[in-house]
Parts: sequence; C-alpha cells; structure tokens
Amino acid sequence: MPVLTVEQIHQLLPHRYPFALVDRILEYVPQEKAVGLKNVTFNEPYFPGHFPGRPLMPGVLQIEAMAQVGGTILMQIPELEGKLFAFAGIDKVRFRRPVTPGDQLIMTVELLALKRNRIAKMKGKGEVDGQLAVEGEMLFSLID
Repeated sequence: MPVLTVEQIHQLLPHRYPFALVDRILEYVPQEKAVGLKNVTFNEPYFPGHFPGRPLMPGVLQIEAMAQVGGTILMQIPELEGKLFAFAGIDKVRFRRPVTPGDQLIMTVELLALKRNRIAKMKGKGEVDGQLAVEGEMLFSLID
C-alpha cells in the first residue's frame, strides 16, 4: 500500500499534468527520506519527440521526478507547510541506464541538510528493476 497516493501528493506539491512526475510515495521517514514511484508509460507527452523510434525518458525529467520526491519530504516538515522550494543546483548527476516506456522508476531521496529552513540539500537515486538508472545531489532554495 502506498504511504501517499497521487491525490495526497497533489495536496503537497504544486505540480500538475504534464509535469506531475510522481505516482506514489512508497516509503517515508519524516524529515529524512522518501521512496517514490514513477510509472513510465508510452503516453508521456515527451516520447513522440524523444526519440522517434527509440523512446527515452529525458534525463532532466528523471532529475525533476527525484526532486518532486524530495519535495514531499520538505512539504511535510511542519514549519515549511505551504512554502515553495525550487532548484538551486544539481551536482554529481550521472545517468547509468535508459528509462523507457513500461519501466517503473523507483526513486529514493534523502535529506542531507536543511539550513535556516531556506536551503535544502538532498541526495537521490532512481532504479529500474533493481538497476541504478540515475543518481545525483540536488540543492533547493525557498522562494519568497
């Protein structure tokens, strides 16, 4: 059973179609870690152009999906409810295998640091069938 359904995720995050990239939160440890699921389907709006005849989930969207999993951690910290965080940087990002239609991208994101409730650093990884697909560190900044 999911810890958070897609409806509950939409209550926490502002992202909507076609940019809502997390279908479920499978595990959650308050202020520490979340594990999210993205069902990658052939119906994604980017596949006709990325790439015709060889559909691949764009790497930037894999990173964005991990960031949204991270957002579910931040938005459940009581003093941050209703706030908006955006990317401030990404580091050490590597893509290890393609993510294609039919895959389930399982993303594990850990909160490494939260400074003055304004800057958050997280580490994430995405796996498909137990194989590492993407990994990296993400920096978030509170938007006033």
